[in-house]
Amino acid sequence: MSRLLLVVDHARDWAPYYPSEDVLTFDQYLQFSAPAHSRVRVINLCQSGRYLSQGYYCSLLAEARGHHVVPSVMTLNDLGRKGLFSLQLEELDPSVIQWLDQAAAEVRGDSRNGRSVKVRTYFGQAEQPELKPVARVLFERLPCPILEVEFRHRKGKGWQIETMKPASPSDLAEKQQDVFAAALDRFSSIVWRKPRTRRRYRFDLAMLVNPEDPLPPSDEEALTKFEKAGRKLGINVERITRRDYMRLPEYDGLFIRETTAIDHHTYRFARKAEAEGLVVIDDPVSILRCTNKVFLADLLRTNKVPTPKTLILSRDQKDAAAKVIEHLGFPVVVKIPDGAFSKGVLKAKDEKELAEALKTLFRQSALVLAQEYFPTDYDWRIGVLGGRAIYACKYFMVKGHWQIYQHGEAKQVESGDYDTLPTYEVPRNVVQAALNATRLIGDGLYGVDIKQAGNRVAVIEVNDNPSIDSDVEDRFLGGELYTLIMQEFLSRMEAKRR
Repeated sequence: MSRLLLVVDHARDWAPYYPSEDVLTFDQYLQFSAPAHSRVRVINLCQSGRYLSQGYYCSLLAEARGHHVVPSVMTLNDLGRKGLFSLQLEELDPSVIQWLDQAAAEVRGDSRNGRSVKVRTYFGQAEQPELKPVARVLFERLPCPILEVEFRHRKGKGWQIETMKPASPSDLAEKQQDVFAAALDRFSSIVWRKPRTRRRYRFDLAMLVNPEDPLPPSDEEALTKFEKAGRKLGINVERITRRDYMRLPEYDGLFIRETTAIDHHTYRFARKAEAEGLVVIDDPVSILRCTNKVFLADLLRTNKVPTPKTLILSRDQKDAAAKVIEHLGFPVVVKIPDGAFSKGVLKAKDEKELAEALKTLFRQSALVLAQEYFPTDYDWRIGVLGGRAIYACKYFMVKGHWQIYQHGEAKQVESGDYDTLPTYEVPRNVVQAALNATRLIGDGLYGVDIKQAGNRVAVIEVNDNPSIDSDVEDRFLGGELYTLIMQEFLSRMEAKRR
């Protein structure tokens, strides 16, 4: 389990708030020592972050002791470098600009330098609702508990961030103290609430989910089964969302159960978790290699893993359609590189449909894949974990459709039937193709989609974040499937601790 410490310059700085044994003065933190192998998080609330100040030394000592500290020394250094925190406010919600204009109208700015507005943010939160998007972005880029931000409007350039500096609880007025306390409560409730009496677990595992995801990798019942399987093995599995980015150092591992993408918070979570020394599934390399079908197609072809005939087409390629007709014929499948759940995948049965499909997809991506149409009644999905096959499913096509998912109007999605069976009943060449493909990616959890016709098999794609839903992928193994995955986390976390 982890311990949270709040460090202030003087005890009086914390006087307006609830007393807590987790609040230390800087001098007390100098003498603090944590038990071996324990994890300590430090929130540095010292008044100054200037070089060689108490606040600077607090973060420096925390990093030297292996404690996870906010703000880090790098953040304190970066706060003094304006070029690193410049932000194009015009790219954000127009309400931000409108609020700044209104606030500036109420304050007389220096006419020589333009209008200016100063605000404070608290753990990525802002007192003003209009500034919440800015506060969140700043905290993600430069994590600091309390930031004093000066916005300045310059002629011809619009609103820009002029300065940013850390502040301390002792700088806050009474109303601001309430906002700070609420933000700290959301950031980590440990300081305010007595811990519940519960079993102590050997490890803590964060499970990243998105309650709003229309097609999540695991349904509610499956998520609950992961939690139960973890507890039986001494792992406290706790669901987190994208708002919990800065809490990652609390945990020993991260299990991403949200649809992944490169230009997405899931990838940032994986990168940060790996940098913090957590066991991560999906790891960032797997996300990078699996979510882009251009990379995957070239990787599989280079390593002679069987796939459908595939062409990589460029937006500027004048003869793209001609090459597809010459090498693949009709019907043909075209797809964008980063689609998921059959989105961004079109079938063309003639030259006109091909031209329309390419035009549509080239609006979304500079590169598009064209692939031979390989008709089958179902796709194999082989689940692979740590280099071994752990489950197998047949995903059947939607009735009257050529894919296992059919996207309709109003974001309605229809899926085909399925059949789950033991891996030993799957044709050997299908399982081997799945293992050969994942060996090129890594040793995480993957779902390999494969088409089979007679003795011919072809890997369609490798999913770094495969679906595991209750009564679907687990229909044969039941709870054992969740235990297998949690056992893998346990083994890796034990190895990390050793």
